[in-house]
Amino acid sequence: MSHNIELQEPEDDLFEHHRFEVPKGQAPTRIDKYLTFLIPNATRNKIQNAAANGDIYVNDVPVKSNYKAKPFDVIRILLSHPPFENRVDPENIPLDIVYEDDALLVVNKPANFVVHPGHGNYTGTLVNALAYHFDHLPMNSSERPGLVHRIDKDTTGLLVVAKTEAAMSHLAKQFEDKSTEREYVALVWGNVKDDAGTIVGNIARHVKDRMQMAVFEDSTIGKHAVTHYKVLERFGYVTLISCQLETGRTHQIRVHMKHIGHTLFNDARYGGDVILKGTTFTKYKQFVDNCFKILPRQALHAKTLGFIHPETGKMMRFDTEIPQDMMDCIEKWRNYAKSIGDTILEE
Repeated sequence: MSHNIELQEPEDDLFEHHRFEVPKGQAPTRIDKYLTFLIPNATRNKIQNAAANGDIYVNDVPVKSNYKAKPFDVIRILLSHPPFENRVDPENIPLDIVYEDDALLVVNKPANFVVHPGHGNYTGTLVNALAYHFDHLPMNSSERPGLVHRIDKDTTGLLVVAKTEAAMSHLAKQFEDKSTEREYVALVWGNVKDDAGTIVGNIARHVKDRMQMAVFEDSTIGKHAVTHYKVLERFGYVTLISCQLETGRTHQIRVHMKHIGHTLFNDARYGGDVILKGTTFTKYKQFVDNCFKILPRQALHAKTLGFIHPETGKMMRFDTEIPQDMMDCIEKWRNYAKSIGDTILEE
């Protein structure tokens, strides 16, 4: 009597990190115990977490950690990122270190600098630089050395990096508890109506464009996110704002500002790299194109960062100047607004 067993195929976008075939003669052994001996630096707890996440497949079927491996089983560990994504090669990349002591350092990140290796960016990142300049940095929950938080590739500004396990735990808890202070400066499309406000909206992956995040009204989708903003200066067709982050979700400011109709200036991923407000005059189009050339990225800078030092218990605050490309763009808009007068502020 034959049975047709339909195997569950792993998803197309998963990557094989490990593959083992159980040899003939192997006594049935719990898979978490079996893999702990086979994979270097793997703890049983990590193997169990991988199984709970559905990352361990036997003969193309996901199994739990109590599955007993037996001869001729093909065991595969499949993850959503390529195997070399978490490999960090030290690279001699200069860092702009604002502050450093035995527990931590604060870095001022330039534009066009990815924080950690990921899809399409496996070298030349901040983490590669940290691995070169510092030995034995603690690993975060994603196996990335020193990182407590991150900012986007083309966002400039301040990041704190942990140098010890104790500092990593202490700082990570502050970010989790929302007790850190983070102020960003952004230039956004449109004349923001209110002088100050708060945006609350859960953030998750966009259902159609996986490279974007989106705001969902349904509280069961995504992660809770809160952004407080205030207007610093109005230029009519664009507005300079300050944003205080209460939470730190992926693309939070970029997504929240688009959600209320004020996409970041020159934010290509969210549609801010075209004229969203203003006139149809050719001269105006040339002016905006010049602004895009001066600032070839989203207009977002992580200006201030505050946290309690994990060893001294003292509040520390750091502030950075807005980078030159963003300042040049702001100045162009400032002059444009003056030349046009108050008429555009009424639109």
